[in-house]
Amino acid sequence: MPNSSTKKSSRREFVLTLGATAASISLAAEAKARVHQLEKPVKIGLIADLHQDIMHDGEARLDDFLSEMDKVKPDAIMQLGDFAYPSKANKPVIDKFNQAHATSLHVIGNHDTDSGHTKQQCLDVWGMSDRFYHHDIGGLRFLVLDGNDKGSPTHQGGYVKFVGKQQVTWLKEQLKTFEGPVVVVCHQPLAGSSAIDNAKEIQQILSAHADKVVLCLNGHTHIDDLIQVEKISYLHVNSASYKWVGGTYKHESYSPEIHKQHRWISSTCPYQDALFTTLTFDPASGTISIHGKESTWVGKSPDELGIVRNSQITDAEAVAPRIRSRQIERVEA
Repeated sequence: MPNSSTKKSSRREFVLTLGATAASISLAAEAKARVHQLEKPVKIGLIADLHQDIMHDGEARLDDFLSEMDKVKPDAIMQLGDFAYPSKANKPVIDKFNQAHATSLHVIGNHDTDSGHTKQQCLDVWGMSDRFYHHDIGGLRFLVLDGNDKGSPTHQGGYVKFVGKQQVTWLKEQLKTFEGPVVVVCHQPLAGSSAIDNAKEIQQILSAHADKVVLCLNGHTHIDDLIQVEKISYLHVNSASYKWVGGTYKHESYSPEIHKQHRWISSTCPYQDALFTTLTFDPASGTISIHGKESTWVGKSPDELGIVRNSQITDAEAVAPRIRSRQIERVEA
């Protein structure tokens, strides 16, 4: 087993504010009480979708993240998948991440097993305890899922995106028995654009424990988005590196030499700077702060390439080279 007014009424409404500085999520009363249980603030550094094996400057982007984390001094750092193949060539990059903090956590992405690599290699080379697991940090429990299970009855080809029966049983047991605040993590989204095939099943499980689940995190989509489904907040953490646009929109953002050596970059719209964020869970206020980071496009943007926006993405500002600072406040109407 894995380890360690309209009408004025009593209903709750959400108010979303975006700003240039770090803002906060004010949680439902039940979940807020869980955050109040923490003895002191818990701070987590997050980086998603580095794609070391696509980008020519992946290691430099990781260096930027680790340099910032050295200043921020978080309680843990976590990469949210599509990080670096568990290969000998990537070992210096992987070791650099692992050695940067006493608590360096991993999530397996769909591309981490490309080019013949396996989940077992991810466990061995990255130093993971299991493909799905829990880890406690200062009274906050992170439940990390593997969204790469086979067996989805609705799979229509391409990369799998499914949380199988074994994990579902484990997730239910974790939520039933752990009494503190919980953050649920998966590379693939559990809600919103590109969600796993059994997203509704997982959402129902999480919503039944909305008094415990204070946040869900994912990478994968390379967008900056935050949605709420039945009292649960789902944060899409933008890629550290780029927005994928595909072969139809191939173009050169860098020099011909770079594109010759790194052919997949032509199918992306890169970000000039590495994107990453820090979450702070504050027991005094019962809030979660999401720290923003801004960059610019390298070369043409998706809009300039004439790409039609994904209809699943309801926030028109989600596709951008940034992670926004946000404030969500739950108020009584």
